[in-house]
Amino acid sequence: MSERPTLAVVGAGPAGLAAALAAAARGVRVTLVDAGGRAGGQFYRQPAPALATRPARAPHPRGRTWERLRDGLTRHRAAGRITHLTDHHVWCVVRDEPSGTFAVHSLLGPAQEEGRTVRADAVLLATGGYERILPFPGWTLPGVVTAGGAQALLKGALVLPGRTAVIAGTGPLLLPVATGLAAAGARVTALVESAGPGALLRTAPALAAQPGKLAEGAWYAVRLLRHGVRTLTRHTVVEAHGTDRLEAVTVAALDRDGHPRPGSARRIPCDTLAVGHGMLPHTDLAEPLGCTLSGTGVRVDDEQRTDVPGVWAAGEATGVGGAALALAEGHIAGRSAAARLYGTAPDPRRWAAAARARTRLRAFATALDAVYAPPAGWAEAVTDDTVVCRCEEVTAGEVREAVGTLGAGDLRTVKLLTRAGMGWCQGRMCAPGVAGLAGCPPTAGRRPFARPVPLGVLAALPGTGTGAGTD
Repeated sequence: MSERPTLAVVGAGPAGLAAALAAAARGVRVTLVDAGGRAGGQFYRQPAPALATRPARAPHPRGRTWERLRDGLTRHRAAGRITHLTDHHVWCVVRDEPSGTFAVHSLLGPAQEEGRTVRADAVLLATGGYERILPFPGWTLPGVVTAGGAQALLKGALVLPGRTAVIAGTGPLLLPVATGLAAAGARVTALVESAGPGALLRTAPALAAQPGKLAEGAWYAVRLLRHGVRTLTRHTVVEAHGTDRLEAVTVAALDRDGHPRPGSARRIPCDTLAVGHGMLPHTDLAEPLGCTLSGTGVRVDDEQRTDVPGVWAAGEATGVGGAALALAEGHIAGRSAAARLYGTAPDPRRWAAAARARTRLRAFATALDAVYAPPAGWAEAVTDDTVVCRCEEVTAGEVREAVGTLGAGDLRTVKLLTRAGMGWCQGRMCAPGVAGLAGCPPTAGRRPFARPVPLGVLAALPGTGTGAGTD
């Protein structure tokens, strides 16, 4: 090659950073494209530079890992091996069949009215995941936020979503959200987890293989006790109450079948409810490229390659498993991409440690998936007048009518009959809830664009008349 090969890495979270550093260290010119204003993704989210210094708090057990990633990115940027494009919201990745190269199309800045295209010899998708949102009566009240949303406010803007909070749902994300809000000064009155201790004990072999995870869990447990956070396991939120905004929530214990137990309901006053039911892989860029999915994530081989030549994927996009797994996958993907771009077969022995960590962490994630599944009876507790698609204001009763009266048997038919999923988010947020209410499996949307795009940006693309900015 007359020039060094180029790799576009989409996403600057743990997987994207690990991949970019690994590839750049092996001579590849990397363009790191990220929607955030600073590197780190959700897990290592940093406050904006203009904000005041972050409040003092106990160091996170994985803080040193972030420092190594941050310092490595700084070195490679200074040496010209990595170009870091911030506030670039990628809406489509296109492969040019004759040349095998790629065009990564993005929208710039908060307004997202101007387009930019990055050209690369290969693409690595580290697009992360997004929260699974399940409706319940009152979930549209101001003051009800997702667990990840509360964490983003705290980490990125140093803002508390409220003064008195309940953290509810299921999954490991609830722990850092509860401890983070409590450390920042919020009164966390309850951590409501639908999973029970017994289910977690059944994963003992996977837990024993990850002593670091056990230590991290103990770290969070100590801080919950220190801040006096009450933990209610095998409980769920039944309803959120309020007029103009959230005033209280009702929680109830769950029976063996995952249904609220009669007579166990209790009302907890609060002005904030941070609720989450796990994460789903973000595959909106991979699907239009033709990448095959395995379950809900992108299917990859031992090198993190997809079945589309020149495309790698790593991190939550291949299956939600946490930051440590994302780092291992990103390291492998970056090494593999560098070797393949230089026309050589990669030596798996060079990433043997990362491969072993990937195997253990993937087994651990699979075990946790079984533990932290949403309660089996959640859909039955959703009243007919509960809005389930906020964009189109479709209620649970309309979804049930589409299935029970009109005969809809799949998510697409429900969408056509009710408009659920036809709004601004195109079903990205409401699809899990609508599918659960309809009793049908969620299906991949395979949308051509990962986000809404102004017509002017489309018109400015090469071949449409006016051209577009490229790198």
